Amino acid sequence: MNEYQQKLVELLLEKNSSLSVHQAQTWVELLWDDFETTRAKAGREYKGSEMTERIVRQLIENHGARLHEFFATNPKYKHLFENGQGH
Repeated sequence: MNEYQQKLVELLLEKNSSLSVHQAQTWVELLWDDFETTRAKAGREYKGSEMTERIVRQLIENHGARLHEFFATNPKYKHLFENGQGH
């Protein structure tokens, strides 16, 4: 995990006390990878980690407090967070 992602994990844990460290790490990795993959599939130029960090930070600021509600009801991601584990 890079320095940008570690700072985002810390931010997410501040925003959402319902998440374990492993869950927060998993969320940051999912959001990070999803943004970069979506951007690449759209044929957009890679803008670097700084751009990805800004987008993921914005998502965490806006939705971080409720992420545990999302994975509890979404079967696509639920298995990633069972038993308080991430990864």
